[in-house]
Order: sequence, then C-alpha cells, then structure tokens
Amino acid sequence: MRIWTVANQKGGVGKTTTAVALGGILAQQGKRVLLLDLDPHGSLTSYFKYDPDSIRGSVYDLFMHEGKVPADLPRTLIRDTSHPNLKLLPASTAQATLERKMVGVEGMGLIISKSLAHLWDDFDYAFLDNTPVLGVLLINALAACQHILIPVQTEFLALKGLERMLHTLGMVMKSQKNPLSYTVIPTMFDRRTQASVQTFRTLRQQYGDVVWRYAIPVDTKFRDASRAGVIPSVYDAATHGVRGYEKLLHDLLEANVGFNPPPQAQAGGAA
Repeated sequence: MRIWTVANQKGGVGKTTTAVALGGILAQQGKRVLLLDLDPHGSLTSYFKYDPDSIRGSVYDLFMHEGKVPADLPRTLIRDTSHPNLKLLPASTAQATLERKMVGVEGMGLIISKSLAHLWDDFDYAFLDNTPVLGVLLINALAACQHILIPVQTEFLALKGLERMLHTLGMVMKSQKNPLSYTVIPTMFDRRTQASVQTFRTLRQQYGDVVWRYAIPVDTKFRDASRAGVIPSVYDAATHGVRGYEKLLHDLLEANVGFNPPPQAQAGGAA
C-alpha cells in the first residue's frame, strides 16, 4: 500500500479535491483505493453524501481504545462511494474533541498507522485528507504516510500557509528523526491573472524541485462533481482540471514516491 497524506495548514486550497481526484483516477485504473477523512469538518465525507454530524462509525472510533486498534475495527468502518474501487473511512464532527480526550494516552500519534497496518493487504493506495489545524489528527497523518501532498492555491496569501506547513514538517521530522518527502502542488491556477502567474513563479523560485512543475487550473467542474457526489474523472474526464490531476499522478508514480513496507507490523489482534 502507498499512503499519501494531503495536508496544508490553510483551508480552501484544494485538499479534498486533490484526494478525491487522484484517488478517483487510480480507482478507474483498477486500483483499490481508500480515502480517510481526518478533518472534523468532514468535507470528504460530505462529498460522498454522508453526514459527519450524524454518521455512526468513523475515524473517531479508531481513537476510542486507549491507544490500541482492534484488528477487525478499521474494516467495519469503511463505506462505499460512487465508484466500486474507491472506499471511504468517514469523519465525524466528534473528532474535534479528540485533542482533549487523547491527552496523556500513550501511542495516540500512531492510531492511523496501526489502523492502516490492519488494512495493508486490502488496498493499493490510501489518501489521508487532513484538518488544517496542527494537532493529534495531523500528527497521526504525518506519522502514517510515506509522502505528503501539499496543495497551495496560487495566490499570495497561500504562501504564508505553505511556510507554516513546512515549519510544521520540520518540527515533526526533528522530533521523529525521520525525513518526510513532500510535493507542493500549485492549485486553482488562472493564467489570466497576474496574481496566479506571479505566485506560481514565486513558488518555483523559492522552493525549487519540491514544487510540481505544472499547476492544477481553476475548474468549475470540480464543484459540479462534488455536488453530484461523483469523482471528477467520471463526472467529466475531459476538463482541464482532471487532465491536470492525471498529469500530476503520472509524475508522482514516475518518481516512485511513497512506497515502503507497512508502517506497523501486520499483526493480528490489537496493535
């Protein structure tokens, strides 16, 4: 399984769209894909017409076992989506309370790693869609993943969010003594505006090769696909946005990012 986390400490930059678009393209190619919604706001969950305010069985349940994850639990929480090869482990708004409830619980930063270890043979890819808040959920995502995708809207204010995200990664890598590879993905690019063009240039100049060489364009069909609860590449495969994500996926796979042994031992029972 390849585990990619989609993260940025700024909202509205295209995190959920990136997870759904890339996961959907892989699902159409016959890969078994799991989407995990780690954000209490539940945008990814709502995308597929589940209600994070009332859903029973979610990411929240993984954290309710004193730092352990029963081997059969993650599988019982998985829901269907609009595509048979694409599955969802949904979010609950109760996840917003985890910060308070997990204080002092040993192993709280490895819950998602342990959960994915139990699902290792069930899926080819997992995408973790994250809250923009630095806390137990984002720390879990960074501990579990093999590669980080950082969508950055191509406008000037988004550059500050990227600075904060990279500062967080630096702190996590220092504490874990574990390098984390990442790709910065320029999103919502509009070549007709000077702000978009200049921000893209600034990203490339300041951050070099960690920035993807192209950008995902503004595409209103993403919003339409979300409204319909359908992955973008099924809703309209010919749009500029979908073609952008196809190109991004091709480049990520060609670079062979995020392919490692299981994050935890594949053990039966609680881990």
